[in-house]
Amino acid sequence: MSATVRRNKTGNENGNGTGNENGTGTGTGTGSRRRTGSRRRTENENENGSGAGGERAARPRADVRAGVRRASAFLARRSLKAHRRAWGAVFTATTAAAALIGAFAFVVGSLLLAQPPVERHAGADAVVAGDQRVTYTAKPWGSEPKTATAYLPERVRLDRSLVAKAASARGVAKAVADDSVPVTVTATGAGAGAGSGGAGAGPGNGGGGADTAAAVGRSWAAAALTPYRLTDGNAPRTAGEVVIDGALAAATGSGTGSHVTLQFDGAPRSYTVSGIAGTGRRGGSPAVFLTEHHLAAVAGHPGTVDAIGVLAEEGVSTDALRASLEAALPDRARGDREVRVLTGAERGQAEHPDALGARDELLPLLGSITGTVFMVALLVIATTISQAVHQRSGELALLRAVGATPRQLRSAVGREVSRVAGAAAVLGAVGAVPLGLLMRSLLTTDPLPLPVPVWLPLAATVTAGVLVALAARPVAVLASRAVTGLRPAAALGAAGAPEPGEPGRFRTVAGAVLALAGVSAAGVATAQGGQAAAVAVSGAATSLIVAVALLGPWIARGATRVLGIPLRRAAGASGFLADRSAAAHHRRLGAAITPIVLVVAFVCVQLAAGSTLERAADRQAAAALRADLVVTGPAAGLPAGAARAVREAPGVEAATGVLRSGVVLAHSEMGEPKLDRFPVLGVTADQLAGTLDPHITAGDPADLTGRGTVAVGEDRASDLDLGIGDSVELRLGDGAEVRLRVVALYERALGLGEFMLPRETLAGHASAPRDQLILVRSADGGGAATAVRHALAAYPGAQVRPATADDVRIAPPSSDQDDAMVVIGVGVIGGFALLAVVSTLSLITVGRRAEFRLLRMVGAGRRQVRRMLVLETGMVAVAGLAIGTLVAVIPLLAFALSVTGSMPYLPPARYGALALAVAVAAGAGALWPGWSGGGRSVLGRRT
Repeated sequence: MSATVRRNKTGNENGNGTGNENGTGTGTGTGSRRRTGSRRRTENENENGSGAGGERAARPRADVRAGVRRASAFLARRSLKAHRRAWGAVFTATTAAAALIGAFAFVVGSLLLAQPPVERHAGADAVVAGDQRVTYTAKPWGSEPKTATAYLPERVRLDRSLVAKAASARGVAKAVADDSVPVTVTATGAGAGAGSGGAGAGPGNGGGGADTAAAVGRSWAAAALTPYRLTDGNAPRTAGEVVIDGALAAATGSGTGSHVTLQFDGAPRSYTVSGIAGTGRRGGSPAVFLTEHHLAAVAGHPGTVDAIGVLAEEGVSTDALRASLEAALPDRARGDREVRVLTGAERGQAEHPDALGARDELLPLLGSITGTVFMVALLVIATTISQAVHQRSGELALLRAVGATPRQLRSAVGREVSRVAGAAAVLGAVGAVPLGLLMRSLLTTDPLPLPVPVWLPLAATVTAGVLVALAARPVAVLASRAVTGLRPAAALGAAGAPEPGEPGRFRTVAGAVLALAGVSAAGVATAQGGQAAAVAVSGAATSLIVAVALLGPWIARGATRVLGIPLRRAAGASGFLADRSAAAHHRRLGAAITPIVLVVAFVCVQLAAGSTLERAADRQAAAALRADLVVTGPAAGLPAGAARAVREAPGVEAATGVLRSGVVLAHSEMGEPKLDRFPVLGVTADQLAGTLDPHITAGDPADLTGRGTVAVGEDRASDLDLGIGDSVELRLGDGAEVRLRVVALYERALGLGEFMLPRETLAGHASAPRDQLILVRSADGGGAATAVRHALAAYPGAQVRPATADDVRIAPPSSDQDDAMVVIGVGVIGGFALLAVVSTLSLITVGRRAEFRLLRMVGAGRRQVRRMLVLETGMVAVAGLAIGTLVAVIPLLAFALSVTGSMPYLPPARYGALALAVAVAAGAGALWPGWSGGGRSVLGRRT
């Protein structure tokens, strides 16, 4: 704009601004050139016709647009230099937002692509397995039928007759039945010692001492699927011979010709090692190979197989092999379960049947956090950019008053923000890669490693950069509209006007509507349960946070009235200055409070929701526990005979083996089909009363016997409208549909699970029907420990110790995945929100340099001004903590009452750490710029 004015004053031929319009500074030369140009245009139009005339008519418009662009570019360059500290705060916040969005896009993309690793079937060209998916179709209200899909927690087995059908398919060289059975291996000569030590004081690492190890039993025919090759000895020829792999031989100190003791689900038995095998690769579970006939006998399911490994004939492509197998095999097996042919990376699904189920449970949680991240990032970007533009309102109004057009000002502001946001998006996108890799390392597991294809980091970072760059400019243009839309005369008055104390009507109404919606959603959550309550609570928290951002000036006014009085009374002149400054700048104070409310509300909701559930589950599990001893064993579990041996030990009043499995419940929520997976306990009813008390509210737990009964949690029964004698349809772990009669209702479902079934019901549908632990009730209150150890001498790896509430909890108190989600949800996002606090308060402090100078000029001492700033920062931190806590309490109260029936709980130490982090961030953002850089001449120790 300035360049344009200068050209107008000198009579430049291209002058097109106010000077030419008013005839000022252009002289007759300009008018002469215009008339000459007009005559020439008329002559050319006569010669060339109307087309050429249209082109010349467009030239002035093009010149105007070019002038606007040059003026706005000039303004943008000068403003970036003049306000580099303010734009530095925007740059920091925008960079962090781009990095966070890119990192979450990276992790979500990696999780979507994740497949279980291929280990046992690495040498197979294809694997035939049962379909682990289960579906349920329902018709929502006023919509077409929809289908929900879930993965089953236990392995779906195939009929053994399919092995021959697969072998007969064209292009198949060999089809092998592949079963895997957990087994405990003990070197001969150490069996008794390992058993005794394992039952009492052994290391208890899932395999006992140095001579005992946990392994997987397979048939020697299936060794070709990995492939294993003999490095010593020969293949097993009889039921008494085995081949062990090199890792197992080293762990047990065994070699060819030595003897080992194997324990499957029965009594231990001695075997001769006929050979040692190796794969040439690291990793995987240690393996023991038996003859195919003997493995089928010890596996316990002779009519079915876990999977079928297929080796193709030479020259047969993968696609041709898949088509041939699909044509030879039936579409269905074992009722409604499909038969799947897996090739390539899909083969790992047959080795880890529940890996994709865990992925499907993690995806919605991570997706919810990603949505929150996106909302938080946009809110932070909007807040910082709006504040940066708002602090320049006087400057923009002055430019408008001296003749800058609204288009020039909007274009200049847009260019400034685009340059800052563009550079920040590039830097943030680069930082998203290491942050995404860190988050990926927290979520990856052995059954489900997260892949990183070459294109994924590029796609995630480009997506984040584009989103941030596109979001920044509209925010800046909207923030500047209040000034750029003024007439020049009105803008001259607005340049020196004080800050408006109230937000616009639309903003106020929108904030009030969102606040009402948030409170209403929290109220709805109190009448719901499960996933519906969690969704309602999440919506309530989001609505309330956005409402606080919109109603910031009103909230700041209320906070000033509440906190201003004690400030004036306790802090003298500095307190008076702090109170008056806050009262005069409600909009600025609201912008300072908003990021603190964001971080406090988000972190409190994330931490308190988990803590509330953990506390309620711990209390219920502790109240339910009646056993004083517990027997644990290797990771694969304890054989069925171990519980019987414990019951027969002297001094044992009751003992029940606990089999852990899972069920799937198909139901509808507001017409939408839902498939929910629930972990369950399988127990022995006649031993339950002495070891576990689920607090029965109706029915008799002694009736929990046979294969057709179930006990249901009281709240779940209410949701499903179930009572004693009613039937409920469940899908067991392997997909078998059963109709079970409700024989008891119990209260302690948070600690013990929503359903409790007889052990015999679950055993036939579990991948490995072994007890994870045995609960023991001593007749004399604990004196039976020695007798139990002696009774378990034949079971290597068994341990006896005092029972705790964690032993009977349906879910572990804290898993690696839970810890990872806490780090991601609280650490990463909370850290970003704290950075937003620092950036926003730093931006506000930098924009107050003129105010500080004015206070110094009218007589305020440097110490008084510094103290005023400290008090204002304390007011902002206290108000933000209080309002953020209130915003979190509303949805948390609804969640706790609906799910646990108790008040929400957050450990005081965690809240104290949060408050300290907020105080430090507020101090760093508000105070540091006042003592350094732009504020040195006002607040520094020297002028």
